[in-house]
This record gives sequence, structure tokens and C-alpha cells, in this order.
Amino acid sequence: MVAPTYLRSLQALELAVREGSFAAAATSLGITPAAVGQRVKALEDYLGVELLLRGRSGIQRAPGLTAALPHLSRAFEELEAAARELELQRGHELHIAAASDFVELWLEPRLAAFREAHPNIRFCINGEGDAPLRLGRVDCEISFGPARAEAPTDLLFRDYVLPVASPENTRRTAQQTARAQLEGFPLLHLDFYKDDPAGLSWPDWVASNDVDRSAPERGMRFRRITAALDAVAANAGVTLCGLALLDAHLAAGRIALPYPLAMGRWSEHGFRARFRADMEGRRHVQRFRDWLLQESRATAAWLHETAGREPPTIAAE
Repeated sequence: MVAPTYLRSLQALELAVREGSFAAAATSLGITPAAVGQRVKALEDYLGVELLLRGRSGIQRAPGLTAALPHLSRAFEELEAAARELELQRGHELHIAAASDFVELWLEPRLAAFREAHPNIRFCINGEGDAPLRLGRVDCEISFGPARAEAPTDLLFRDYVLPVASPENTRRTAQQTARAQLEGFPLLHLDFYKDDPAGLSWPDWVASNDVDRSAPERGMRFRRITAALDAVAANAGVTLCGLALLDAHLAAGRIALPYPLAMGRWSEHGFRARFRADMEGRRHVQRFRDWLLQESRATAAWLHETAGREPPTIAAE
């Protein structure tokens, strides 16, 4: 019998096999892909058996898992069914897994209004909040990425990405010609947008806007938008960031826009929400979804008005 402490490891293993990757399992669990891998490795070390084969093409089940996997899948199906029945009785908790930058810069500043209107609903966001962490799938997953036919989502909004600098650096760049404003200023690169087909990178932006800048591919790299914005506010350089996430920073005067809004670019990917298919009848989840879509429509309208143009149509939407 596997020790009870390895229940989360079993859950991570089953989800990784079911979803096809550590990243997809991490989204469902509200943790990082590395944490999923660590849970699986801890179980393998405990059992002394290799359960997953890891390679460039992804993960595959190892022979040691073949016989146990059907039992494992049925067990977690039963656990999830039991959890759903219990949730219908508890009924006032929302469990959300979302991109941390989206939570910190967009969701949390707006969530106070929803909480005031619905004081009996408690939240657990990325494993933290006034609702306890639970075993099982989250109610809502929010990520930045493309539309996927196999996983229908609500498109919240696409973003409008443009250069961002500190007020001090914006004043300094204003003393130069528009073409030469970037030369000599450190460029900060955000990996958040690196997979977007719209080319939301400094080399693409420099080339498309006819701006002089030597070696636009060089500079510090950041995984988190919040970390890059902190560096910008500290006069460490200039970055490219989505306007939808900047309203509080702009209003507080921590950052500024050194170039005209027309020199920004719409993302092709978007912030998307995926709700559990079994949310029917769970009115607090439906209320949150309605509120999230309403707030997102307001953000999309503000972006279109501020940018002065509609985002280009994408056939996949």
C-alpha cells in the first residue's frame, strides 16, 4: 500500500498521463510543471520503479505503470465524482489556476468588487486564498495562448503590446529623435510573449517601426511581467508589455509610454478561461464566469479605444 503522503504524487502522475504533459497537469493542479515532475519523481523513488519515460517528444508511460494505470484512472474518476457531490453541498468555493501575472496585475485589483457583491464566495487562487486547497480539478483555468479546438475556452481579450519605460527614461528618450530613442538604453525581454506568432519581441518591433537599435536581441530576460515592470520602474531599461495589464502602473506614474500608441502591436494569442464542463447547476461558478466575461469585455473595449483600432481578425477564433 502506498503511503497516504503520496496521494498528491499519484494525482500528479495520473493527470500527467491523462493530459499528455507535465505542463498540462500543472495547469489543472495550479502548480508549476517542475513541481509535477518532482511529485512523480518522489513516487518513483519511493516505489523503486520508473513510471514515466521522459524525452524530447514529451512523456510516455513506462512498463512499470502499464498494469496499474487503469486502476489509477478509475480511482481518480471516483475521487472526482465524490468531490463533485461534496462541492454541491459546500457550494461556495471557487478554485482557480491562472497565470500569476494575470492574477496580480488584472484579476486581483478587480476581484474586490466581486467579493463585495458575493461575500459568501471564497477563493483559492493558485493554491492560496480564504478557501482551503483541495484535491481535484480547479473550477477555472486562465492562461495566455492560442485557441484550441480540443479544449474550448472563453476568449477574455487579446492584448496590445508596446514599449514601456520609467517616467525618467521616457523624459530622457524624448530628447532624441524618434528613430534614435532606443539606442543606448538597455532592452528588457519578456519570455511571456515569446511563443506568440505576432512577433512580440524587440527585434521584430525595431524592424517593423524603422527604429535604430544595435543588437536588439541582447539584454536581460524575464519570465514574469511583474519582475520586468519592477526593473523598468527602477530605470533598468525598456520592455515590451501588454497594455491591458498596465493600467494601475500607468495611473500610479510608475511607468510611462515612450512611443506613440500607434507603434504597438496586437497579440495573436489571448488570455483565455476554461471552466469545468460540470459547472452546470453550480450558480456561484456561473456568477463568477459572467462577471469575468463582463470585466473582460470592458478591458477589450478600453484597449480598442486606447489603441485607436480593432485587433486584426484571426481565422481560428
